[in-house]
Amino acid sequence: MTHDAPSVSTALSPAPAPEQGSTPAAASTTAPVPSTGRLIGIDLARGLAVFGMYAAHVGPDPSMGGPLGFVLELARGRSSALFALLAGFSLVLITGRPHPRTGRAGRQAVGRILIRSVVLVVLGFALTALDTDVDVILAFYGLTFLAVLPLCRLRVRTLAVIGAASALVMAQVLYVIRQSIDNGDWADTVIGWDPLARISDTDGLVELLFTGEYPVLTWMPFMIVGMVVARLDLGRAKVRARLALAGGGLAVLGYGGSWLALRLVPHAHATVAAATDGDSAASAWWSDTVGYVTDGTPAAWLLVAAPHSQTTFSILGNTGAALLVVAACVAVTARMPRVTRLAMPVAAVGMISLTAYVLHILAIYVVGMEDETVPALVALLAFIATAILLATAWTRRFRRGPLEYLLHATTRVTRHIK
Repeated sequence: MTHDAPSVSTALSPAPAPEQGSTPAAASTTAPVPSTGRLIGIDLARGLAVFGMYAAHVGPDPSMGGPLGFVLELARGRSSALFALLAGFSLVLITGRPHPRTGRAGRQAVGRILIRSVVLVVLGFALTALDTDVDVILAFYGLTFLAVLPLCRLRVRTLAVIGAASALVMAQVLYVIRQSIDNGDWADTVIGWDPLARISDTDGLVELLFTGEYPVLTWMPFMIVGMVVARLDLGRAKVRARLALAGGGLAVLGYGGSWLALRLVPHAHATVAAATDGDSAASAWWSDTVGYVTDGTPAAWLLVAAPHSQTTFSILGNTGAALLVVAACVAVTARMPRVTRLAMPVAAVGMISLTAYVLHILAIYVVGMEDETVPALVALLAFIATAILLATAWTRRFRRGPLEYLLHATTRVTRHIK
């Protein structure tokens, strides 16, 4: 199965003015207010994540080696983490940036998130039903939105602490739960009673929360960190520099920590290699080429940092990589106008990322790209070129992508919330 997935965020329109009932602190606080308006750097990061997703789904296999193989391997797993982080960023845009909306405006924002979550779950299962070779992430995103929604009014420092704690703890919690699922039958009972499982012909909530490729438990930290980033004043050079330093530190801690742990813990490499379907465990500290667990997950698996391994090391490393991309994109668009103009076609793809994602799944379903009907590199370049052309043409006239507009339209009913 291939991996990585799209951002589900809305177009980054200027933050609306506070409505009646919103907090007066937004006007009186002495904290710097993050710049509003469309954040081109965030769109650029999202566009790069889209291309990373394309690379994972239709691009050449990283085993080809060389510089291209290395870049393709970098895209795998880390693209989906970047999307999840940016989804958390967008959640804050909807619920209020830099200060959460309260009163009627706050209730309407919560209503919009709830509706979007339901739509994304339905759309995700619909795309999964096409039975392509892509692990569709939309349903996981939708449920993760609901899981982190109660945190949207917390202070930045509190969010950061919760994000760090979830990154350190949730992987171990998930490991214990998965072990109990493998050794018991309670999950089958839950699935039997789960109406979502019956409707979608999947494992329903058990899959979304625990057993799927993007379990909510270990993908929450990415969204929480994205919520923290959205509260920062990215227009300030010092903030961008600190964001880059934090990203670099987390990347070293995650990937470097895994590299060190796999060498210090006796028999860790051999245990991981014996449990997976990859060639060796030498790449387990940073790459999915280590393979996937085939028959029982050993405790040593918690030491790897492969992007889809659902471990603490992988969460830390992937978060660091995502923060580095965001910091670089925001810095480029803030300081390099010529480069920004050249990058605008990529940012345009980021502006309609949900549409770009769904269309590429449909293209794979119709054309059968998973069967390699054309050379993989040609397919990848064709997907990228098509996305750029369509996105550039569309965004010249419209503020949102087609599916982004429909998603926004479904939330208009929240205007009646009192």
